[in-house]
Order: sequence, then C-alpha cells, then structure tokens
Amino acid sequence: MKSARAFCHCARFRSVCVCVCVCVSMAVEMRLPALHKHVSPTTSQSHRDDKHLVVPGDVITSDTGFMRGHGTYMDEDRLTASVAGQVERVNKLICVKPLKTRYNGEVGDVVVGRITEVQQKRWKVETNSRLDSVLLLSSVNLPGGELRRRSTQDELAMRDYLQEGDLISAEVQSIFSDGALSLHTRSLKYGKLGQGVLVLVSPSLVKRQKTHFHNLPCGASVILGNNGYVWLYPTPETQDEEAGGFYTSMEPVSVSDREVISRLRNCLLALATHKVLLYDTSVLYCYEAALPHKIKDILKPETMEEIVLETRQRLVEHEG
Repeated sequence: MKSARAFCHCARFRSVCVCVCVCVSMAVEMRLPALHKHVSPTTSQSHRDDKHLVVPGDVITSDTGFMRGHGTYMDEDRLTASVAGQVERVNKLICVKPLKTRYNGEVGDVVVGRITEVQQKRWKVETNSRLDSVLLLSSVNLPGGELRRRSTQDELAMRDYLQEGDLISAEVQSIFSDGALSLHTRSLKYGKLGQGVLVLVSPSLVKRQKTHFHNLPCGASVILGNNGYVWLYPTPETQDEEAGGFYTSMEPVSVSDREVISRLRNCLLALATHKVLLYDTSVLYCYEAALPHKIKDILKPETMEEIVLETRQRLVEHEG
C-alpha cells in the first residue's frame, strides 16, 4: 500500500515537473505600441484632392458638356461615379479608373504571365486579365535570333521553347475584339524567366513608366508588370543573346541574394498593403527603410506601418 502511494506521489510529481518544463521553454512574444513619425495631414489632403478619388454615388460634375466614360452613369443630368476609383479626364471624356479590378491591358504594356496551355501555333498565357492572353508562335524570337517563316518543325518544337507553367515577360502587341491581349517577345529583354520570386499585387498599384525593368543597387532586379505581377530575381552578370530569350540560368543562387530578394518581397507586400504606388524609387526607399529590421519582422503590423510611413515621407520630400 505504501509503495502504491509512493508511486502515485512520484507520478504526480513527474507530471508537475513536465508541465513546469514545458511552460518555461515556451517563448512569449509581446508587441507594445510605439510612437511613429507623423506625416503632415495637409500634404496628404492636397495629394488626395489632386487625385480626385470618388466612391459609388459621388457626383463628378453637373456640366452636360462632358461625355460619359467607363465607371460612370447619368443621374438626372449629373455625371455620377459607379465604381470607387480615380477620376480621369481626356478632353471632354470623363471616366473612373477602379482602384481594385482585373487588369485592363493597353498596347505597349509590360506584363508578366504564366503559360497555361500550348495550342496550335500559339500559347495561352494567364496575365490577371478577364481572358487568357495569346502569344503567337510568329511573335517570339527563334533560338539564335533567326529571322524566317515559322515551319512545321517549329510548331512541333513549341514545348521545347515554352511549356505549361513557365513564367514569361512580354509586351502587349494588340488587343482582340473580345478584349483578349496579343503578346510578343521579340526583344531580348523579354522571354522566359528563370529563378526568382513572383509577387502578386493589384494592377492599379503599379505606376506606368517608360521602363519597367529595373536593376536595383541592392543587388537584385525587378520587373514591375502592368498586370500586377512583379518578378524579383538576382541581377544577371551577362545575357546570352544567342538563346533568343529562352535560356534561363539554373546556377545556385547565393544566400545573400536570397536574403535581398526575400527582403524586397516583404517590402512589396508592405507597400501594397498600405496602397502605395510601386515603382523603382518607392521600392528602393522601402528597402532602405527596412534594413534595420529582420526580414521576418517586416510584415508585422507595427513594423510595416513604421517602414511605410518613413517611405512615404521620403517620397514626399523627393517629389517636393
């Protein structure tokens, strides 16, 4: 009987010890509010007025001399917004560009897409638009840069060039009558993408510029697709012009390059969360503001807000 009681006491003591050990070994993370830099409200208000943002039901103008464009409707001789977005005026045409929507392509846009299907003399590409885009066999460079008509052998070898799942960068060549986009990769800067990270953001957050290919001084490069697909990759030392845009380097990426790309990826997500326009300057400022923080801490709410506030302040000073 005594041995049984002693066994019970030992067992109880062991369970208590185990519980204490587990509780002690668990790490508790506490995050406290901190005082952040304050951006001047007058600057933000004037910036908002310059953009002329509207929500559904807002009256844009009562002047009957304007023409109604996309995102608007007439309500008792008043031009009213039907979507939330930014008012754009082109001569007498008024339209509202939605802040969150599918990608509406324009000729000359740089896009990043994924091959979804190989068809006869064409590839189907997913570009975040309402319909799959089309990349014709006649719209790509042949390996070696040959300039000739596409033959039956080229059509049979289409999967050697691009296959399902491959990521590509391309340019919008034309728009079909149903709204689908026709792409081309006839320049050496376009073609198949190799090792890197794809970040998905809203197309309305990508600022239109003359060039969307940027080699950042931090050691990585970025392709800001107008369709909201952003591609981060290590800056290549040389480019093989004989490959015609189909060669991708599979050399191991160094740890330092991976850390830079990971930090840039988190910076892009932070900027997109706070609805900051994405272009080379904003991405670089955000990267520099995030250097004092660990990569995994950038996406914490309070750290993200601090980084974005500092980025916005630098952008205001840069534009001013």
